[in-house]
Amino acid sequence: MATTLFGTKLGMTRVFTPEGNSVPVTVIRVEPNVVTQIRTVEKDGYSAVQVAAGDMKPRNSTIPMIGHDAKAGSGPKRHHGEFRVDAAKAGEFTLGQSLGLDALGSPMYVDVIGTSKGKGFQGTMKRHNFKGMFASHGTERKHRSPGSIGSLCSNRGFGGGLAKGKKMAGHMGDVRVTCRSAEVVRIDPETGLILVKGTVPGAARGLLTVRTPVRLYKRKAKKVVAKAAG
Repeated sequence: MATTLFGTKLGMTRVFTPEGNSVPVTVIRVEPNVVTQIRTVEKDGYSAVQVAAGDMKPRNSTIPMIGHDAKAGSGPKRHHGEFRVDAAKAGEFTLGQSLGLDALGSPMYVDVIGTSKGKGFQGTMKRHNFKGMFASHGTERKHRSPGSIGSLCSNRGFGGGLAKGKKMAGHMGDVRVTCRSAEVVRIDPETGLILVKGTVPGAARGLLTVRTPVRLYKRKAKKVVAKAAG
């Protein structure tokens, strides 16, 4: 699996290309991640590396987590996560190792994972982009109505509950979202900043997970191959 690191979304800005074009970018700060556990096939049944980030006061943590992080020579961390690695590659990591942007190498693209902004209970027009009812004469206070739903019951319209997956009003946002193959515009390992083209999920100061891309579209894969060959 891809190397994964925790980061913080700082916000958005723009950079200018040598041609003078304005490119919107999202600024992500990746602080040093600490390797807190190395899982092996012999002991755990699979091979993976656990990383942690985000300092916190011991009084806000728990005794088991404080002891767990202390084994890696680190103070209590707020966020913990792991990524799968091959058994042969697991030997490249050591307990207590600090991982920065250098661990990602020099990627042209990255996957960014975060939690989208919560928008509460929303109707079908905002949640699913329904066009709404007609706005002409004869439509009484139903302009934003989803329309008929009885024909999509589980029993062919003769009773029973609605079929699963029916688009209706409900809770919107606050879900895990993966932005695949986001283009890396600039990367600065010294300051821990990585600039990604476009938007990424979540609000400013929110937690993000940055990893090397799991898969690339053909167009982007060709660019990576061309860069490696050149």
